[in-house]
Amino acid sequence: MAREGYERHGAELYRYALARLADDAAAQDVVQETIVRAWRAGDRYDPAAASLRTWLFAIARNVVADILTARRRAAELPALVHDLRKDHMSDHSAGVADADLVTWALGLISHDHRTAIVETYLRDRSYADVAADLGVSVSTLRSRVFHGLRQLRQATSEMVTDR
Repeated sequence: MAREGYERHGAELYRYALARLADDAAAQDVVQETIVRAWRAGDRYDPAAASLRTWLFAIARNVVADILTARRRAAELPALVHDLRKDHMSDHSAGVADADLVTWALGLISHDHRTAIVETYLRDRSYADVAADLGVSVSTLRSRVFHGLRQLRQATSEMVTDR
């Protein structure tokens, strides 16, 4: 079924992803990930409920959403760190201090929260992929990221106010 889906709908899935992401490589990744997810979930596909095309586009929509969420979150982390900079630091020294601060703060949170943040934010991996690798649900991973970021903000704000 995955092969048939790719042969019949791959080009259309690519155009869909390209229109939403404006990135050729990311659009290709969406098609690949869509087909992989379809292959993995092939036993759950019900042709009576939806056409193969509809099912594949539902999967692709989720993959695109994961990528956009990862991009947004990746963009938020440097902003969080930037907000913690001291005005008197040079850009280079502030960058080094920021990296040290984030590294230090990551060491304060639990292993599960740290892994969730590193994999989704810093390595820019999709929630679905990370959740599958960790053997947890996507909602559990999202919760770990949410709570981990909250702990990071708290730890870094305490560190900055202590200076």
